[in-house]
Amino acid sequence: MKRIINLFILFFVFEIQSHEFNPAHLVITETNSEVFTYEATWMYPFKNIGKRAEVIFPDNCLSNSEIPYIQGKYLIEKVTLNCNESLKGNTLSIINLSVLTDALVTINFTNDTFEGLVNLQKSSIKVPIEQQYYPTSYLNLGVSHLFDGLDHILFIFGLLFCISGFVNIIKTITAFTIAHSITLGLSVFNIIALPQGTVEALIALTIVYLALEIGKSDLKIKTPWLMAFSFGLLHGLGFASALMDIGIANNNIFLSLLFFNIGIELAQIALIPIPLIIIYLSRKINHYKFVQVVASYSIGGMGFYWFIDRVIGMIL
Repeated sequence: MKRIINLFILFFVFEIQSHEFNPAHLVITETNSEVFTYEATWMYPFKNIGKRAEVIFPDNCLSNSEIPYIQGKYLIEKVTLNCNESLKGNTLSIINLSVLTDALVTINFTNDTFEGLVNLQKSSIKVPIEQQYYPTSYLNLGVSHLFDGLDHILFIFGLLFCISGFVNIIKTITAFTIAHSITLGLSVFNIIALPQGTVEALIALTIVYLALEIGKSDLKIKTPWLMAFSFGLLHGLGFASALMDIGIANNNIFLSLLFFNIGIELAQIALIPIPLIIIYLSRKINHYKFVQVVASYSIGGMGFYWFIDRVIGMIL
């Protein structure tokens, strides 16, 4: 039976990928509020499969595009807009977005900033006339980042397999939250920095380590919150690299960072009950050892595969 489980997990590992969080970003800056001219930058992840998503500007705007070029993970297109009226009150659309790609829209007017999020289900967005006070789109990005990042999800699941007791769970999750919030903030403000490839490879190693802990017969880690805090510092650097790739193109950097972090926490809280229910039910039906073995091999196998894949990515 154990051999069958191992073969299944090995097959599963090679079929699954950790989806990289690379949202598109449209940044529009008002250059003259009297004649309604704008400079736009359209950033789209060039590794996406399929046709590149296209921005549809309002009919009252005449656009002039430059030749796109690659910068980092994105294909960059610069566009000049000459409009008959303000973009406020008008509608922007982004077509051909993939199911895995959201697009953050940032419009910097002379006196205020508007931000919105566009995806495959909601391809159009109307720019409100009134001023927007809070960058709530970053909250949605934070939620998307955690849900799209299978490596972060598996780390949270692995943590809960290594903890016993409700108080320890609260302490551990709180420590992880505080830690990744610290490094997320420090990275965004360029106080600390590590190569993204190195960070992602080390995050994969934290998953392998947790898998080894899950595989032990005695899961009573004396200070799980200390381990969660240490690894949380590293995961915060991973969250930061995703946010810094698209940038914070507004004047509310503190609020944008706060909302992004809140989005991560909301997604994290939503996921926590899943492994707890699995653990509870497996104990009720006396199959916890089986679930423990499956969790250890599957989480460890994926973590080790990601580590090798990311190291090879850094070399090549």
